[in-house]
Amino acid sequence: MESWFVDERKTVRVLGTITLGMAALLAVAPLTAQAAIPEAPSVAKGKQWDVRAVPTGYRVTLRLDAPVPVRASMPLLAVNGTPMGVAKQSADGRTLTLITTDKAAADAHDVQLVWPGDLGNASARATAVGPTDAYWLDARKGPLLKDDPGKAGKYKVETAEYNLGDEAVLLPGLGQKSELLGKVYAPVGAVGKRPLVVFLHGRHESCYGDGVGDKPWPCPKGAKSVPSYRGYDGPAKALASSGYQVVSISSNAINAYDFDAYDGGAQARAELVLDHLALWKKWSTVGGGPFGAKYVGKVDLQNVGLMGHSRGGEGVTRAAVVNADRGGQYGIRAVLPLAPVDFTRNAVPGVAMSVLLPYCDGDVSDLQGQKYYDDTRNSITGDGAARSTVTVLGANHNFFNTEWTPGLSVAPSSDDWGGEGNGAPCDAKYAGRLKAKEQQAVGTAYVAGFFRLQLGHEKQFLPLFDGSDARAATAGKAVVRVVAQAPLASRRDVAAFDKALPKGAVTGKATAAVCVGETGKGACLTTDGMGDAPHWDPAAFASHAPTLAVTKLSWTDKTGVLRLNLPTVQRDVHKYAALSFRAAPNPASTPTTDLTVRVVDGRGRAAAVPVSTVSDALVRMPGNKSSGLPKNLLRTVRIPLSSLKGVDLRDVRAIELRTDRVAKGSAYLSDLSFSSPGLGVSAPVVAAPKVSVTDVTTKEGDKGTTYANFVVRLSRPTIRTVVVYAETSLPFAEVMPVGDVAQAVVFKPGQVRQTVRVPIKANTRDSYDIKFDVELAAPREALLTKSFGHGVVLDDDPSPKFTVGNLTTAEGKGEVTFPVRLSALSDKHIGFGGLWKDGTAVLGKDYHGQYDPPEHTLTGGIEVAKLDGELTVTVTDDKVKEPTETFTAYIDTVDGIDGIKLPITATGTILDND
Repeated sequence: MESWFVDERKTVRVLGTITLGMAALLAVAPLTAQAAIPEAPSVAKGKQWDVRAVPTGYRVTLRLDAPVPVRASMPLLAVNGTPMGVAKQSADGRTLTLITTDKAAADAHDVQLVWPGDLGNASARATAVGPTDAYWLDARKGPLLKDDPGKAGKYKVETAEYNLGDEAVLLPGLGQKSELLGKVYAPVGAVGKRPLVVFLHGRHESCYGDGVGDKPWPCPKGAKSVPSYRGYDGPAKALASSGYQVVSISSNAINAYDFDAYDGGAQARAELVLDHLALWKKWSTVGGGPFGAKYVGKVDLQNVGLMGHSRGGEGVTRAAVVNADRGGQYGIRAVLPLAPVDFTRNAVPGVAMSVLLPYCDGDVSDLQGQKYYDDTRNSITGDGAARSTVTVLGANHNFFNTEWTPGLSVAPSSDDWGGEGNGAPCDAKYAGRLKAKEQQAVGTAYVAGFFRLQLGHEKQFLPLFDGSDARAATAGKAVVRVVAQAPLASRRDVAAFDKALPKGAVTGKATAAVCVGETGKGACLTTDGMGDAPHWDPAAFASHAPTLAVTKLSWTDKTGVLRLNLPTVQRDVHKYAALSFRAAPNPASTPTTDLTVRVVDGRGRAAAVPVSTVSDALVRMPGNKSSGLPKNLLRTVRIPLSSLKGVDLRDVRAIELRTDRVAKGSAYLSDLSFSSPGLGVSAPVVAAPKVSVTDVTTKEGDKGTTYANFVVRLSRPTIRTVVVYAETSLPFAEVMPVGDVAQAVVFKPGQVRQTVRVPIKANTRDSYDIKFDVELAAPREALLTKSFGHGVVLDDDPSPKFTVGNLTTAEGKGEVTFPVRLSALSDKHIGFGGLWKDGTAVLGKDYHGQYDPPEHTLTGGIEVAKLDGELTVTVTDDKVKEPTETFTAYIDTVDGIDGIKLPITATGTILDND
């Protein structure tokens, strides 16, 4: 389920970041009379939607004919075509609601469900071919590897499944029981302990067939569970045939309930992975379970890899961190998030990581998994692990899993990109779009290659992940771009380009400035698209945490020079293989730009290399400002040091970036270093302090402002400054006493305790207890462990008195109202219901209730922060002289008032006018 993000320039508005599980604030209790309780009148209304004014803005509600599709991304509501923010979905998935402060909601003439980076705009697709697209159809490709990880190895593969039940384990963070179900791929005849790789699928439908929707999980009678865990046969068999033990696990229970999880289900998925590892610890040591002694001594739990697809990607990254927090019980040494979400900006230090990003992802369309690389690469000083990103052009979100692929799946499935034409770089018939089997072959090659490299130390696969553009033959025609951070032992960093350059570093008609993000002062870029800036799009639960800082170099002629002088200790680079940095063209500049890299030694000898001769990093990626394309992604410029003829590599004095290739342009720069390929050191435990946040419960108070004080703690003092970002995640509440907070929490050397103060606005009005969260994100020099602090604001005000008065009226008055009143203002919507009971007046003859045809059901309500409400009835007229008639309003349900004595009755009296 894709990104939640706040971007006022792009008109996506979210009230803070949303905490789920607040359905009580969005709906009223069911009535015994089986009728809905009226709420505040609509300010705009359609057949299946309405907009109502609430104290904090406007509540937008959309009712769907069928449950909202289960996707990795979060659903948005768009008013008049403009996304207003993330919607809270009801338990049955048929109602979507959000609270917005945007006044445009009051003028709604259309409300629709959309998705971040929605790709269904046909007019956008019609103009989506950009001037550089032809290049990418025949883009440069590197040399083929001699050994192909996508091919079957020497072992035969044996498969089996285990199933301990649909509700075998209770998952923290979800509050629901989950299945323990997995498919095992084992190398037949392999001797000794084998590395274990666990696959975790992402968010997809849990069940299909008859009865779906009656209960999320287990599947109801007549329905079947979607076997998403069976969808990775390709990489699983490639690994198993090469001697690796593979288990692909099911997480359908999480998919059924994570709409209501505070973190989108990340912690639950992590716990599920660790629960399966606990099973394998038992089965591989003492045996038992479904396999007896079959796997005793056959599985190495100290050499474990995790692959997670979609929301499973966030699940496996979280599992690696949780495992480290718990002492590294399992040897998780390699993590591959595949088309992942990253709602929480959780760095994954110490563990080898490669993030696979499908360019045509129509679900996680902002490629937010890029931030795992950006946030982790320099998060811990001394981190010796290798990491990379692998961007696959022409690949969508779903087709990596055969059970999510039309024609291959047993349950209904689809192409998540959605475009059927041939006019855009990701449409189904476009020449550069990968067919399902082609995409699965790419996934097999890179998934199998990564784990064979990192768990088996099969170094022949290093060129697939070190940025040198080597290819696997089984990946076919796929255009793949790899960005890599070499391990610390194989790398010398020169400049991250995240800080201002020294004075005088830029000369000629050029400027260089650090930029970050998409909006505000110092933003990196402004585009017309949504989801086209993976480095800079805000995250769901950390929308204010700073994203990647880079240097934007701009020039207006060919005289510009950016020069970095190397200090004495950095000048000898002869042991390294390449000079590399990340770069991308500014979308506001020409589609193709260029720079010259010039390396100068101590004697003034220099070698110059045009970027365009070694990399297409400065060629705009395919697409033309529509459907989230083109993606603005930093890519690798890699210059082999062997190509720098005549330069003394033991005495390199300066590196220059010159604008002599193109008269005018602009480009982003990041992470300049010398490096050599290397495996690095990956370990299940990180030698860094752990940072966590407490839970807080506080009373609201009667006046002024009180504070909920969340304590952020380090597990031990450290000599380095630790920084983590804290941000409130606020609920969908119509009245919100909780202040929105976003701040950096800084621990100076030796400090272990800081406080995040969240303001609580006191009042004397009765309200609900409010639940919210403070989330920690993007840590530096610490491992993020308990990242969500749960806050509760206890309402301490008594319920007002609720009264319904008698009504006296005359025939022919039409619609009249019983007096309904509260003794004091309330922050709750007060709804009530019951029955009309005839006396001498008869329903349908002398008076009419609110429903047609005549029904005895009555409903009424009092809006939030109002004293007076309404209970309406329509009095008819006749020409017959008759005595005074009466009827009764019998109220047996009141929502929003505590301790009320029921039933309440009020008499309606109709005076004859004849």
